[in-house]
Amino acid sequence: MAIHELFAYIRVKGAERAIAFYVEAFGAKEKFRLVEPNGRVGHCELELGKGVLMLSEEFPEYGILGPQSVGGASVTLHLHVDNADALIDRAVTAGATVTRPPQNHFYGERSGSVRDPFGHEWSIGHEVEHLSPEEMQRRYTAMFSKA
Repeated sequence: MAIHELFAYIRVKGAERAIAFYVEAFGAKEKFRLVEPNGRVGHCELELGKGVLMLSEEFPEYGILGPQSVGGASVTLHLHVDNADALIDRAVTAGATVTRPPQNHFYGERSGSVRDPFGHEWSIGHEVEHLSPEEMQRRYTAMFSKA
């Protein structure tokens, strides 16, 4: 059996606000959403570049809860972009909080991290030098050798 794609599917408290945030902060484009008669967002798909982020409102009656309800996120979503600093600034302007300021890293990327207003963690980076896995490992090992 072949795997054709992988989609991140997040749960949020306040799906309407989250959708608006992802559009403003990351330039997401809404593909579609399914809404219950009471207004609860059951499913939404947002395009982020070539990727799709799926999201739904929390469904506590089924144990489907977001980071704010469970005390934090267990995954980080990574956006590979043209300019990490600019997108981090844009996300902060839209309401995100910087958890790790952007900086250059041993693996050839400049990246930083933000927490969105709904508790999800986002790593945002761009390539500053193209490195082989062997060179990354060499640098990684050297970093621990200095300690």
